[in-house]
Amino acid sequence: MQAIDTVLFDFGGTLDSDGVAWKERFHALYRAEGLDLSAEAFAPAFYAADDALVGALTPTTGLKETVDALTTNLEAELARCADGQDGIDRARGRRVAMRFLSEMSTAFARNRPVLETLSERYRLGVVSNFYGNLEAACESSGLAPLFGVMTDSQRVGAEKPDPAIFRAALTALNAAPERAVMVGDSLRRDGEGARRSGMGFIWVAPEDVQAAERRGAADQCVLAAVTELPNILDILT
Repeated sequence: MQAIDTVLFDFGGTLDSDGVAWKERFHALYRAEGLDLSAEAFAPAFYAADDALVGALTPTTGLKETVDALTTNLEAELARCADGQDGIDRARGRRVAMRFLSEMSTAFARNRPVLETLSERYRLGVVSNFYGNLEAACESSGLAPLFGVMTDSQRVGAEKPDPAIFRAALTALNAAPERAVMVGDSLRRDGEGARRSGMGFIWVAPEDVQAAERRGAADQCVLAAVTELPNILDILT
């Protein structure tokens, strides 16, 4: 790999957490609220709620409104899973949304100094499978000024791991793939997409996930948190 001058980031699960995707975080919050539903049973409800937002939000929709809309959809899906026996628990949804946003804010505060430092040396961008409002979400996080591009799958018309979405970000930054690295929490979406685009990849994942997927990540640079990134980039560059 040539010397790195461009770093692209996934948004959800990477910049707003230490490698834990939204589905897993929402499931943990609902479990804390007493929901007796396995991860496998929760997944279809989450995906249905999530898919319904794609293209349905205005480009100016911020993070709070996005999370509120997602939890509203989730409550409807969970009520459907229970055959409507308990109805839609809007109060529970509001509590889950507030805790999710609070955890996000903590992660943004933790990662912002790292991104500020990196922005002095590298071109930075975001590449995300999102709803069409990624720029507004990044604005809400307070991180948008640090990125030269925020590439949203809904706006581009291609989802990770399709190389087209990565090429869109690289083109906007006037960056070469061989001098760029993707940082993300998904081996399939981020890692495979980076490989197919000719970029390097750095995987962010909790230690238990790293251990469970060790074989699939055998040849990857792996971090437990975005805050560890400057040390790895120093080695790569």
